[in-house]
Amino acid sequence: MNWLARALFLPIFFASCSTSFLADEGHHHSMTAEELGTVHFQTSCSPKVEAEFNRGVALLHSFWYEEAEKTFRKVAREDRKCAMADWGIAMSQYHQLWDYPDAKGLAENDALLAKAEAMKATPREQEYIHALHVYFGKSPKGKPEYDHAARATAYSEAMEQLALHHADDREALVFYALSLLASQPPHDTTFVQRKKAAAILEKVFAEDPNHPGVAHYLIHSYDKPQLAEYGLKAARSYAKIAPAAPHALHMPSHIFARLGLWQEDIVSNLASIAATRKTAAMHMGDASHQFHAMDFLVYAYLQSGREGEVAKEIQELDGIKKLDDDEWA
Repeated sequence: MNWLARALFLPIFFASCSTSFLADEGHHHSMTAEELGTVHFQTSCSPKVEAEFNRGVALLHSFWYEEAEKTFRKVAREDRKCAMADWGIAMSQYHQLWDYPDAKGLAENDALLAKAEAMKATPREQEYIHALHVYFGKSPKGKPEYDHAARATAYSEAMEQLALHHADDREALVFYALSLLASQPPHDTTFVQRKKAAAILEKVFAEDPNHPGVAHYLIHSYDKPQLAEYGLKAARSYAKIAPAAPHALHMPSHIFARLGLWQEDIVSNLASIAATRKTAAMHMGDASHQFHAMDFLVYAYLQSGREGEVAKEIQELDGIKKLDDDEWA
């Protein structure tokens, strides 16, 4: 197979794979709010863990689940009475748009959230914990045990109630919007839930333009050819909001590619690849983000007629001797 044919094969290859390469929990690197975006999640946990908890939530919003879990586990160690730390650990294992938990993951987080529900927490915190427990707990009535679509819908309905009860809680609105994206029917050409999520997020975006989840989820909301033009502002903002997160650097390219903005697409994915290499070297997890960005990068190069650059990417891929199954999920 020549290099051009292999380049055209890359999107198929990468689309069939996703990643979950977990880093060594012994390595923990702090990042400032300026590098991950600004999040204010009020809890009844000890003030000494407030900044770390907010960091964990910011990591969740950029789908940096490995680092988020390590962060919430650190919070749990430092404040053993913080019920929301267990919520954070479980949230780190519910990758809402892909890679659903298996039977073991459901059972482990069911037990974790049951423990959190038994701890002292505010009514609002209990609603967060309960909503997530709806996903990880018993299957909705009349549904198969591992019907993740039914679980995602039940979680979204619980988050809707939480958002209604706490209309001034931006995090409730943002997580509810994400749940709408996660529970939308497949192949829905009306985009009802995408549009509903976008309407919620656009309002929050106007009030809080440095929130990483808002810009991120707006991109996902508009990640369709018919809607992509509406996502350009969020796409051009997200990488600036959370420049340390490899996914935040890559995700804008979903909109750039839809709109044929090939140079912005290329810049976005080159930055993501560089950030992934840096964080992987720091044992911060998920080195395989690089391959998803390479997928988009090769396509943008091809659309731009930059075949020489494509050849270089293929050569780099050839230099990877082995991909363990554990690096893909």
